[in-house]
Amino acid sequence: MSISNKAKDEKPLISIIAGSENDKEVYMKAENVLKEKNISYDLQIISAHREPDKLDEYIKSCESLIYIAIAGLSAALPGVIASKTDKPVIGVPVSSKLGGLDALLSIVQMPPRIPVGCVGIDRGENAAYLAIRILNLLKK
Repeated sequence: MSISNKAKDEKPLISIIAGSENDKEVYMKAENVLKEKNISYDLQIISAHREPDKLDEYIKSCESLIYIAIAGLSAALPGVIASKTDKPVIGVPVSSKLGGLDALLSIVQMPPRIPVGCVGIDRGENAAYLAIRILNLLKK
């Protein structure tokens, strides 16, 4: 699934990538903030485990400045994205099996040179607000 909130020929500033449509409640929080602030974004549903080639292709062609990666369980998605780009990646752990602690720990325990910012469990809105603050640095 792919959704964009941008004018034709406008590149999205932020890409939201969710590992599953089951994460809709969380990625909609990020979407709502970006819509409210009139920030262009692109939403993709791509699993790092089930669709690694599609994810690689998307990252290589993506012109967004920041990624918001939403994932539960093993939450590999943010780390995989961060391993393939030098753009900022904000991970959003999704509560599922262990109340989201499994996803949270997976996101914050990245190896050296693979940084991933992380917000609280199910806090898609905070990921959007953090992405906006990063964008604001570019305006200064």
